[in-house]
Amino acid sequence: MTTDILGYGGKRVVVMGCFSGTGEACARKLVELGAEVHGADIKPSPVDLASFTEVNLLDPASIEAGVASIGGEIDALFNVSGLPQTFPGEDVVTVNFVGMRHWTEQWLPKIRAGAAIATVSSLAGMAYLKRQNIVSEFMALTDFHEARQWYKDNAERAGDPYTLSKECINTWTQKLAVELAERDIRINCTMPSPIDTPMLNDFKQIAGEAVIGAFAKAKGRFSSPEEQALPLILLNSDAAGFISGTCLAVDAGLSGGLATGVLNMQQMIAEATA
Repeated sequence: MTTDILGYGGKRVVVMGCFSGTGEACARKLVELGAEVHGADIKPSPVDLASFTEVNLLDPASIEAGVASIGGEIDALFNVSGLPQTFPGEDVVTVNFVGMRHWTEQWLPKIRAGAAIATVSSLAGMAYLKRQNIVSEFMALTDFHEARQWYKDNAERAGDPYTLSKECINTWTQKLAVELAERDIRINCTMPSPIDTPMLNDFKQIAGEAVIGAFAKAKGRFSSPEEQALPLILLNSDAAGFISGTCLAVDAGLSGGLATGVLNMQQMIAEATA
């Protein structure tokens, strides 16, 4: 007799960002695992969901209405939506962090004990511990308008909006883990390397083919959406019941290679342009 170590059968879960890419792959696999999957996004999902709700993470009213529309209690929350830097910086930081945080906070009273939250961050945010001054300053802003205006006013010192938003996700995840432990709720995030989705072209447009190509060096290719969805599913599963506050690199060893000096980013970029 096989034991279901993931434990999604009969559980009620919500996937924000189920329209395409990693979010779609995540929702599809959760349905296969027997979960009751409710999706949210700005466009309908191709997955056969229990329900779909249109939600715009730029709009707090839309977020609150979306949570109310889905209703009920849940066992897992998957936060997968995000914008690249081809959008205005204030939109990027709003969707990727401010809106996602508000969405999660609206769900917190409805998340059952023993449940879990998993959010997609990025390798772009892996230097978050070195930037806590600027990250903490931005994270202190909870009002959407104030946060957007802050980024407009501080864009030069805040730096790339995508990077800042992911640094905030990493920091928020680790801080909130301590608070949520008292309710027996876990929260983690993943830090993917570039994923082979349509958004990859946006990153190439901003950073250039050589830089993005260098991030594929460790494995020799970009990851698939499914290869990023499965770690999210693992983190929110029964199998990860003692894991919380983790920022998990899902990058085929890239960040470890860079940290230990086995890989050199400048060398990889040079090789990619040769």
